[in-house]
Parts: sequence; structure tokens; C-alpha cells
Amino acid sequence: MATEQVTTGQLTPDGSTATATTSIPHPLDQLSVFESDSARGTILKARGLNVTIQFRSIALEEPPKRELCRFLDLEHAGSLTAHTPRPARIAKVQYDVVRADKHIVYIESWVDVVERKEVEKRVIDKVHQAALTTNEFREFSDACFESPIYKEALAEFDLPDGFVVSIDPWPYGGPDADEIAPRYTQGLCFARDTRSGNEDSNHYGYPLPIIPVLDTYTKKIVRVDRLATGGKEDGLDYGTHTKDILSHCKPAEYVPELLSQPLRTDVKPLNVIQPEGPSFQVNGNLIEWQKWRFRLGFNPREGATLHDVRYDGRSVLYRLSLSEMTVPYGDPRPPFHRKQAFDFGDAGAGRAANNLSLGCDCLGVIKYFDAVLSEPDGKASVSKNVVCLHEQDNGIGWKHTNYRTQRAVVSRSRELVVQFIITLANYEYIFAYKLDQAGGITVETRATGIVSVVNIDPGKTSPWGNVVSEGAMAQNHQHLFCIRIDPAIDGHANTIVAEESLPMPMSREFNPFGNGYEVRQTPILKSKYFDASPMTNLTVKMTNPSKLNPVSGKPVSYKFIPSPSQLMLAHPDSIMAKRAQFAQHHVWVTRYKDRELWAGGEFTNQSQKEVDGVADAVARNENVDNDDVVVWNTFGLTHNPRVEDWPVMPVEIHQIHLRPADFFSANPAIDVLGTKNEASILSPGEEQCCASGDVQQNPTSHMQGTGPDLDPRSKL
Repeated sequence: MATEQVTTGQLTPDGSTATATTSIPHPLDQLSVFESDSARGTILKARGLNVTIQFRSIALEEPPKRELCRFLDLEHAGSLTAHTPRPARIAKVQYDVVRADKHIVYIESWVDVVERKEVEKRVIDKVHQAALTTNEFREFSDACFESPIYKEALAEFDLPDGFVVSIDPWPYGGPDADEIAPRYTQGLCFARDTRSGNEDSNHYGYPLPIIPVLDTYTKKIVRVDRLATGGKEDGLDYGTHTKDILSHCKPAEYVPELLSQPLRTDVKPLNVIQPEGPSFQVNGNLIEWQKWRFRLGFNPREGATLHDVRYDGRSVLYRLSLSEMTVPYGDPRPPFHRKQAFDFGDAGAGRAANNLSLGCDCLGVIKYFDAVLSEPDGKASVSKNVVCLHEQDNGIGWKHTNYRTQRAVVSRSRELVVQFIITLANYEYIFAYKLDQAGGITVETRATGIVSVVNIDPGKTSPWGNVVSEGAMAQNHQHLFCIRIDPAIDGHANTIVAEESLPMPMSREFNPFGNGYEVRQTPILKSKYFDASPMTNLTVKMTNPSKLNPVSGKPVSYKFIPSPSQLMLAHPDSIMAKRAQFAQHHVWVTRYKDRELWAGGEFTNQSQKEVDGVADAVARNENVDNDDVVVWNTFGLTHNPRVEDWPVMPVEIHQIHLRPADFFSANPAIDVLGTKNEASILSPGEEQCCASGDVQQNPTSHMQGTGPDLDPRSKL
């Protein structure tokens, strides 16, 4: 893309203007530090000097789809010049205005960062709460340790010498129907054994049965909830514990230097080597690999997003993102009915993204991407290495052996991986978009980290979870994710088809021997929801009815099979269920609407019901036939913890596979060269089984390997 050098101005807090020379960004580029600070200055000037502003987020507002598509069409036609009209560069700024009387108003503003002008503003009513920030979490811990109420609650326990209290801040969940909760934060409390002198000593093995509740506006602890610690025999009873609350608990160390067992010594190096470098090319946020071309986005709420995804020049997706996830806990003892996090809407996946380490989180030749976020004062900050891009081997892609000649032709499947990892208190989530050489896209989630535990009396077991260590009960819970798929299958006018494979009755005319079955296709004409059906092989096809495959004559399409994973278990009348309607069904089909990006609605923090989420979008009953449509897929993990999940759980993996279906005229990976991997050798003591056979006679056979966790030869 051609760029031009332009001079722009930046408003400083005092209203003066600084100038800088910069190239024109692509409409899908993140805000630069300069642009973010310009938006901040615009808001400071617009609100005046008589208020205090606390910034929550400053990020790119993606252009309206109609405008962006016009620009992208010119880009792909090679018609762009430095003077081509571009969509406005708009920053969405979220902030609190604190007035002289201490009254706090939450506002969202949209700022044109080139014109340095506020173009839209809305004041958010008290029914909705903004997402939490890391600064609020820090303030929560400080407020607890200064609170007399909190200190009184701690005094109820006899804590051993050498133990200090630590707190994990949590969203308050959904307040009770009759509860007045201005803006609350709650916290789970633990004790940490400091006697080792290692600051990474794990505190989760020593849970304390109290939850302090903070009024975020006043910075005061309003109460401390006591927790039940009983087992099956105690039901919902409270007060069954003694003052000696930690004597039955055990350490739960995981850092290598504190483990009680020796580390394995029989793990040999397994390295990923790419001597000629990677096969991908990166220009800004534009990524090209094999026949794929797409742009990478990143924002504080969703983390990494994919845009304008094309294969061999053909449009596949307009946008792909992880839209929301909720984690409801199944312990019915109050206040655990409020233990429900929306990790995207309450906290923000982008804000919680890890700074990735070379040779650990991604292997091989790696390209890292940074994110521009904002501090509480609104100043831009750069979060380094929050997304990694790399290639990996994924086993055999296709193979056939001519049994007559014994010649095997085999091709390995290579993937391009876009990965980011978030940490939210005890849990880690690993998210990856994987693109393969056969036109497939996989969205993968991995859950790991440390399960959330509460104290349980000595010798007891509970119906609400599993004792994973003495004194520590991991509560039953669910992880329910939703991905948002904005298809553009050879264009934006698409039809969603529900395809099922169904048995046929026996009949003399059509099925005389009973072996036939019907493939039934049902176009979705109006916005609706439906559920996975493994017994009918329910397949969701995203089709373009105006483009027919030249071989099959069927509409070109991409498909996925929704996973029949368990949905929300909380009762439909519960606040938990009402505020996560997206978790009631596997598939939702809606008509596209600008700014409609979040399955659970924009405001999840402290909500009592889902507002402007997918349920409301479906309720509009709009036409979705041969139109601009969006598909939302909910899937998840019902996590009834195992002892093996302690002290850090092995990853739980879930994948959704988007695959071409009559999109191409043949296997798109038939041209992937099969070459022998010269790094592959026989293990010690093995006979040279292939010396006179397979390799010499089958010159296209090959192996391409990847490694596991640590690769000292990984490089930038």
C-alpha cells in the first residue's frame, strides 16, 4: 500500500499543539502512541479544567463496514494512492469524569484523531458498569489492608507465623435482584507462606473463608462475606470451621526451585529449526503466508483479531474474533452465586495479555507484535510482545500409497499460528488462530493455570467440587466461550445453511436395501439460534448462493461442525443465566450491524441481564438470507476438577475448524511439495529399515517436526 508523509498535530493537556510527521496508517492499524495521546488531549480539552478524568481505555474504533469495504476493494484492485480517501481514524475513549462534588459519570467518546475533534459522545447510565481496570484491582488490595472491617475479619483466624495475606480481586458478578450495588469489586483471600523467601511461593494452597467487598467509588470496604467450609454432611451451613484455619492445608508449589520432587532428567532437546527463515512476510499488520493474506488487529477487549482474510486472492472472512467468555461457578452457597466472570467484558483479554517469552510460548522463527494500551491518566503505553506469529508442523496433511507399486506420496500439514495468552488471577487462557495450507482455519482455546479453590474442613468432601489438596476444594465451574465469525465467502452477501445427514425410510423406489441416507440442507432465512446435533452431523455452512462451484454446481462455502459441548448449567431463571444468554445455545445467526461485536453485550460487569448481546440481535427477526450475516459459535468446558489439575492444571483444549466446502475446484494443498526432512534420523539402536526401500523408492516422502516447550535456538 502506498503511503504519504503528513504533518499532524497533537493536543496536549494544556491545549497547546505539538506536531509530528508520520505515514498514513492503514484503517485497520492499531492507534499509534501519537494518535492515542492525541485522543487523550482532545478529551481533556473538551471536558475542561473543572473536572478530574480517569481514563479506562483508548483504542481504535474500526471504520463502518461499508466505508472500509470500499477502501479494501480499492486496495485489492491495486488502485490505492497516497491521496485515496480513507475512513476517518476514530479513537473510542472510555473514561470517568469525577466532578467537584465527587459525583462520577462514565462516558464514552469517539474522537477523530486527525481532526482532533470529538465526533460523538454518550453518557452511560448507572444501570451499566464499565469494565474493570488493573489500576482498580491494585486499589482494591490497598483498600482491604487499610480497612478496619477487613482487619476484624482476619482477626477471626489464627494464622501461623510467616504467613501473609494476599487477595485476588474479582468482578462482583450479578448483584441480587433487590440489591443496590453502586460499583462493587470482591476479592478471594489466601495466605502465602513466606518462609522460603521466594516471592513466587504459591498462595492458592491456603484459602481463607472470607470475601471482602469494595465500593469502588468510595474506596471503602462495605462488608466482608463469610464463606461456608463444610462438606456433604453440612449442606449450606456456615461456621463449621475453627480459628486454626490453615493447619490442615498443604503447600502447592509449582516453580521448579520449590518443588518437593526432582525434575525429570530424561527429556532430550527437541528443537524447531528453520535454517532458511520463515515462509511468512509481515508488513505492518499485513501478514502473508503461502496463499493466505490477512490483517492482524488487537484491542483491549478481544485481544488479537483477524481481518480481511483471503486465500489466493479470494475473500473468506471479513473479521474473526473471540467475542466473549463467561465462567460461572456451581457452588450454591452464598455468596458464590456471584462468582461469575466475563473475562472479555469484565476485564479485557487485551489488557490481560502476557508479554511472551522467546523460545517458550512460541517456537521457531517468531514475529512478535506489540499493543498500544493506555494508563489511568490516559497516556499511551506500549505492551511488548503480546501476540506471536510462527509456523508449526501439524502432522500429515494428505497421503496416498499406490499399493501396486508401493510408492507413497505424502505431504505434511504446516500451519501459521497467531497466538496470544492471557492471565486473569489464577487462570491462563491460550488463544490461537491457525491457518493451514488446505484453506482451513482453526480457532483454538486452551485453559490452564490454577483452579480456583476455597477452604474445606479437615476430612470432608463436597458435592460442589473436588478436594485437590488437603484443605483446598476446587469448585465445579464452566468455561463458556463464544467466537464471532463475520463471513465474506467470495463477497458479503452470504446465506447460512444448516446441513444434516438423516436416515431414510426403506422403500422400493428410493431405498430398497435401507442403506441410503439423506443430506438435508435448510437455509436460515431469519435471524435465529440453534444447537449442535452430533446425531444428525449438524454442519453450519456459510455459503455464497450467487457463486457456484464449477465442478459440483453447489454454492461456494465454508463450513464448521459446532461442538456439542455442554451449555450453561445455571437455572434459566438465575441471574447467572440471564446475564449470559449467549451461553444458552451453540449457534446464533444475526444480520450484521456496526459496533455489534460482543456476544454478551457491551456491559457485562455487574450486569443482571444480557443487554444488546446475541439474544437481542436474534430477537430483531431480521432477514439473513443472501445478506451480510454474522455467525456466533458458543462452546465450552464443564470443569469438574480432578486432583491432577493441581497445583497447575494441564491444558484443556478445544478447537473449532472452519473448512472450505466446494470453495475450490480440488484439494487446495495438492501443490504442497513433499520433501524429505533431512533433520530426521533413526533413534539409537534402530536398524536402517528404509535404506533399501521406502525413502529411495518414495522420493516424495518427508517428515517435518516441531518441538514442545523450550527451544534455545528460537529466534526473532
